[in-house]
Amino acid sequence: MILLIILGVVAGLCVPLQTSINTKLGSFTKSPILASFYSFLVGTIVLIFINLMMNPQKLSPTFILNQDFSYIWFTGGLLGVIFLTGNLLLLPRIGAALTVVMTVTGQIIMGLIIDQFGLFNAEIHTINIGRISGVIIMLIGILLMNYKKKSSRIITNKSNHTNLWMMLGMLTGCLPPIQTAINSALRYEVHSFYLSALISFVIGTSALFILSLIIVRRLKFSFINSSQDRIKPIYFIGGALGVIFVTTNILLMPELGAALTLMVVIFGQMVMALLIDQFGWFNTPMYKITTRRLIGAILVFIGIVILKLY
Repeated sequence: MILLIILGVVAGLCVPLQTSINTKLGSFTKSPILASFYSFLVGTIVLIFINLMMNPQKLSPTFILNQDFSYIWFTGGLLGVIFLTGNLLLLPRIGAALTVVMTVTGQIIMGLIIDQFGLFNAEIHTINIGRISGVIIMLIGILLMNYKKKSSRIITNKSNHTNLWMMLGMLTGCLPPIQTAINSALRYEVHSFYLSALISFVIGTSALFILSLIIVRRLKFSFINSSQDRIKPIYFIGGALGVIFVTTNILLMPELGAALTLMVVIFGQMVMALLIDQFGWFNTPMYKITTRRLIGAILVFIGIVILKLY
């Protein structure tokens, strides 16, 4: 159990790194959607090689044609793209802090619902006072880590529109737990979490390819950005980090349950976000770790411990 939790934290560490690298790639593609397409494409290529090494027989036409192709084959990847697009819409309208808080809240609520009712063939983990207490403590920690005074003024000035976007943020946040649960169900249908991850990436890549053609209307990118920086191979590894994140989630959810899997992954995300802010990695602005943010991180960790105990 402890090893799985550590693995979940490591997977969470990959997410802010992936976001920072994809943002850097976006300075060359001039479009976050196009940057996401190339990130997904790299992830798909990585997973093809992994599947060729680990279970090549499952990539044979005979195996593929004998499958039922139920909705779980297509839904996971599409939900990932919708979540990504939703964040692109939310960030400029309610800011990064509120986007994180609302989407994480939606993730945890949906994680508890999946655990309570065993949705998508997930193992049932009944909600109790202990689990609710752990979630509340974690949410308080996330609020402390992301609270900014500016956000309160935004809500006051544009309350109606902001409230609608916040609700959209919470609904969007409900999608990743559903995606993980569906991908985990697909894992058992195809008897491989590597193939399950590949299917999710192929669908996501296809959807982003279509979005790029419709919205961006090009697939080209520049080798030199507006700052006269040259593109580097490392700017394409976001997809490989995404592979670690998605595959680990598929592996962990049946063992830890939806809520605990989400919480340990989110903790990893918060830790890496603090480190990126502290040291200004990938040319991001430096924001020193404050006492408030450190207390928030500790509360997130305490919430995870409580949820594990119950």
